[in-house]
Amino acid sequence: MNQCIVLSAIGNDRPGIVSELSGDINKWGGNIADSRMTVLGGEFALILLVEGSESAIKEIEQNIDDLQQRLSLTIICRRTGRGGPKQSGVPYAIEVVAMDHPGIVSDIARFLSSRGINIQDMDTHSYAAAHTGTPMFALTMTVSIPADQSIAVLRQAFKSYCDDLNMDATLEPLRE
Repeated sequence: MNQCIVLSAIGNDRPGIVSELSGDINKWGGNIADSRMTVLGGEFALILLVEGSESAIKEIEQNIDDLQQRLSLTIICRRTGRGGPKQSGVPYAIEVVAMDHPGIVSDIARFLSSRGINIQDMDTHSYAAAHTGTPMFALTMTVSIPADQSIAVLRQAFKSYCDDLNMDATLEPLRE
């Protein structure tokens, strides 16, 4: 049975990091099953779900210190499962656009957590509005809404909440 680990890493961005890291994982018998990678500022950041035999996972764990030094990355490694029990929630997509200001992520996260809604995935970015150059903020996320919640009531509460904070937002079923 395959074992799984999650690796998260951060370091100065440069060409070749993904090639070197994935090559080593493959050489040690691991397989990258899922990943998220990005450059934030001048830093490369990633999180990987790696699966493999028990011996492959041990090999990766034993080589983390060497890997950190060779690639000039800070790496955290943690054992995990391939996936826990499925939640009974309903997957929905949220999009928010607003003039950039501190606290947008915190406000949205607080609204969701107070209703027992779990954030599964989130992406944010800032940009300058066309023509005016106004600093703008965009957020997209996938959430899991408990099956016993009324979507109509939730959607209205979310829309009102965002309107009060001068944020344009949508809450729609996730279409994959």
